[in-house]
Amino acid sequence: MMAKDANGFAAGLTRWAAVGVFLAVMAGCASYPPAPVTAASPEYNYIIGPGDMVNIVVWRNPELSMSVPVRPDGKLATPLVDNLTAIGKDPSTLAREIEAALGKFIRDPVVTVVVTQFVGPYSEQIRVLGEAARPQMLPYKQRMTLLDVMIEVGGVTDFADGNRASIFRTSEGGKQYGVRIKDLVKRGDISANVDMKPGDIVIIPQSWF
Repeated sequence: MMAKDANGFAAGLTRWAAVGVFLAVMAGCASYPPAPVTAASPEYNYIIGPGDMVNIVVWRNPELSMSVPVRPDGKLATPLVDNLTAIGKDPSTLAREIEAALGKFIRDPVVTVVVTQFVGPYSEQIRVLGEAARPQMLPYKQRMTLLDVMIEVGGVTDFADGNRASIFRTSEGGKQYGVRIKDLVKRGDISANVDMKPGDIVIIPQSWF
């Protein structure tokens, strides 16, 4: 039994070592840092994803107004609108499509869609891997910065090599940028803060010292 436990422990260490090597290699491939935080950033329209909760308000028709979830297949349903695709659309576009669907049953419907619980499509979520205190996926928000992301994940572990971290930018074809998370989080160096973009992956390697 002790031999089995020892073998299992050794196998676990091997797996974690392999993950550490992968993150270190990925971080080592990073190029120059991304642009620092700017006062103005391009306008961003939120895109609805599975798991979002949307509040549908139909003017003068309270019986048709309700909050509904976007199902895992990306669709939603209301009493008069069944299986309408919501994923990949901004709230205004979805409201216009609901109006068109309701127009078959009521005269001149006016619809407002408000997202009240945000998840977003997978392609736009921010992913944090490696030595974060709480590695996870986060919904992208307009003007989101690396500091915002690190606050959400609770900073880094004691084993993190934060200044060798990197951002893998899917919106730029997988280009990778080096970032200085240790300087930002541990030393309060705001010059190390950078803008995030939808779909960014933050990779925080383990320190070998």
